[in-house]
Amino acid sequence: MRALVETVDGVFELDLELNEVLDFDPGGSLPRSGPLDLPLPGVVAADAHGSTLIAVVERRPPLVASYDAGVTWTETGGGLPPGRAVAIASDNPDLVLFAARNRLYLSSDGGRFWSALALELPEIRGVALTEA
Repeated sequence: MRALVETVDGVFELDLELNEVLDFDPGGSLPRSGPLDLPLPGVVAADAHGSTLIAVVERRPPLVASYDAGVTWTETGGGLPPGRAVAIASDNPDLVLFAARNRLYLSSDGGRFWSALALELPEIRGVALTEA
């Protein structure tokens, strides 16, 4: 799986399995999608695929997740720093990428447990997951 990460310097393309930078587009940006209309306070960013919705919020823990299309919500991401962006894989809603200020975190279980990627990037503005 690959990630596109928009930073203040441009867009990095990352291989998440190898944990390395594949490409860099200086000054590039990710396409903007319309904001999700979520009944939650302090939403910074959100993504949804199928019945899975995950939102970055301005509190601790920094994430809330719904696995039933927003009917119920669960706090998640205890121990993660404040967030900037989140992306859910379109073909696997258990694969979630969370962006803090300069670091990325990956979950393969729908946002319950997280592992930090070794890469440290310039200030992150947005993320997207793509097929290899």
